[in-house]
Amino acid sequence: METVNQLLDSIKDVGRDAVRGGYSRAVYSTPELDLRHWFIEQAQQRGLGVETDRNGIIWAWWGKPQDGALVTGSHLDSVPGGGAFDGPLGVASALAAVDILNSRGLEPGRSLAITVFPEEEGSRFGVACLGSRLLTGAIDVDKALNLRDVDGNTFADVARGNGMDPRHVGPDPETMARIGDFVELHVEQGKGLGQGGPAIAVGSSILGHGRWKLSVSGQGNHAGTTLMADRADPMVAAAQIVVAVRDAAAKQPDARATVGRLTPVPGGTNVIASRVDLWLDARHPDDAVTAQLIESIYRAAREIAAGEGCTVSLTEESYSDTVHFDPELSRRVGELLPGAPVLATGAGHDAGVLAGHVPSAMLFVRNPSGISHSPEEYVADEDASAGAVALADVLEGLL
Repeated sequence: METVNQLLDSIKDVGRDAVRGGYSRAVYSTPELDLRHWFIEQAQQRGLGVETDRNGIIWAWWGKPQDGALVTGSHLDSVPGGGAFDGPLGVASALAAVDILNSRGLEPGRSLAITVFPEEEGSRFGVACLGSRLLTGAIDVDKALNLRDVDGNTFADVARGNGMDPRHVGPDPETMARIGDFVELHVEQGKGLGQGGPAIAVGSSILGHGRWKLSVSGQGNHAGTTLMADRADPMVAAAQIVVAVRDAAAKQPDARATVGRLTPVPGGTNVIASRVDLWLDARHPDDAVTAQLIESIYRAAREIAAGEGCTVSLTEESYSDTVHFDPELSRRVGELLPGAPVLATGAGHDAGVLAGHVPSAMLFVRNPSGISHSPEEYVADEDASAGAVALADVLEGLL
């Protein structure tokens, strides 16, 4: 029987990023594929039956696959330069929970499965929770297949290269019917659990959030021969738009807005860019307020761009409404974990996508720094162990 810490230690060298620090494990990259193989081997060592569905989701079954099963799991991909726990903690905890239940001599009264969802972070194709969105029909299939990574590869091509048939990608009612309840364990990505007190919380809701692309177009030109007065520089406009995003969010209570990626075209040091693309992440508990925030940002961006002799366009890449987890399932989970606080989160998860279709719940494990999507993300060994026991207790109670 391996502990969560031993499992995580066995993959600590997979996908290390020497430039950014932390881990870069984009979906279907070599590191992420190595982790998928690691999970399959771990599941098979535990006697679990493993299959990969037509959307690239891995299922490891304890018992015969049946409709209405209890399902747990998370993801193995990461943001660029991410931490060691975001995603893998949930997968390793699920494996450890199976070990704990076996040690207790449990014989499940219903089927149990562990899942690994691909492209949860959206770091390769730009749409978060792509695997669960495809499974549930929450994204248009043609849009998904035509998503491109930074190298110009379409999702269809990458899927085909990894054993999937693009013709069969998309909503899968038969697989969805197998999920009776879904419980996801995840590292907490804020300061909700703090330094002391309980190490485990029960999730209540996920903040509504989305991603948008702002493209600022100007006039590409020579950095040395073009006078300052003669420029239509989209980089100058983009810099002002980044500040405008911060200011717009700061005026709205409970809003968060971030420009985390900016790409100049063509990207030469001695070249005035012809276009600059910015990717915007915006979140708020009230979906109507999020829409108002985006409109205010776009309005400011148009004014800024015009002032620099440029134009700007806005494209929505993905959006998820605010999610409230199933109250009955969350109540049962809370009863199985007496003393665990209830915690809302501003981070998106596959459980949030599934929540619109099946009863879903989440457990959070303390991250004392409150820092996530960063190499500084941290879970103490004793808290990781407590999380696995808590997940085992919940699974046993629901089984």
